[in-house]
Amino acid sequence: MKAKVHVTLKRGVLDPQGKAIAHALHTLGFDGVEDVRAGKVIELQLKSTDEAAARKEVEAMCNKLLANTVIEDYAIELVA
Repeated sequence: MKAKVHVTLKRGVLDPQGKAIAHALHTLGFDGVEDVRAGKVIELQLKSTDEAAARKEVEAMCNKLLANTVIEDYAIELVA
């Protein structure tokens, strides 16, 4: 089973990388962009075939290492 973890900064947390991307896009003429939030995607290949167990394991990984839950949110996507 494959897991994708999408980690983004929480709303209200300053995102300097997102601001830099937005500025660069405006410089390139993409004036329709109002805001950019940058994040990361982490892909994990898991041995587990049980979706509930896999989700629980990945949530533990996120809370312990993959995301700083004080300033970041995460979303888990599982693919069999």
